[in-house]
Amino acid sequence: MDFELILEVILSLLAVFMAIVLHEVAHGYMALRLGDPTAKSRGRLTLNPLAHVDPVGTILLPLMIALFRFLFGWNLLLFGWAKPVPINPAYFRNPLRGMLYVALAGPGTNIVLALITAGLGRLLVWLIPTGLLFGSGGLGVNLIHWLFYLLSAFVLYNLFLALFNLIPIPPLDGSRILMYFLPAPWRRLLLSVERYGFFIIVAIFYLGGIHLIFNGVSSFWRLLLGTRWLVVVFT
Repeated sequence: MDFELILEVILSLLAVFMAIVLHEVAHGYMALRLGDPTAKSRGRLTLNPLAHVDPVGTILLPLMIALFRFLFGWNLLLFGWAKPVPINPAYFRNPLRGMLYVALAGPGTNIVLALITAGLGRLLVWLIPTGLLFGSGGLGVNLIHWLFYLLSAFVLYNLFLALFNLIPIPPLDGSRILMYFLPAPWRRLLLSVERYGFFIIVAIFYLGGIHLIFNGVSSFWRLLLGTRWLVVVFT
């Protein structure tokens, strides 16, 4: 079995898990700042991934995608989700506005993490000697290569997770954001759709919507990384 493929999948899984966990912790932290201690009291304001594991979204689905990459060499985007952080809007002074802030916290955190990581990587790619960046073989060269691969994957998955969650379909964050700006009758209609949200999301996947999202994210990702960084990762 190709060692490089195994390492790529492991680092990609690590990047996905980190992005998902930080997304959920951001929701819980914002809720705490607004007066809701539910996530904290249930031990969800932690970076320990075990506290956020969803059997299907965090384990089964990413491992199945990784298995397809191993067996068939398909260049599939790893995808998953964590167990949602419990939020009780009754603690908020303004529940509707509070849910808006909580919803924005997750994708907002992912975008900020992507930009900070991209900035750090762009700085490193110019500080590290050219011989280490573009050399062939050697422990130091390999470590540099895989470091930039991990950073690039972290940028990619944070961008993808942010954009995907902004889709205005319940229970995704985009629906909570949209709900704040809708009149009351439309909010009730949006809430009534939530029971079908999972099936609508599956339909989006099936109809190729996920590829449109990924293509948009990929273009911005390449722009953020720049040519020099991309050469390090893909050579």
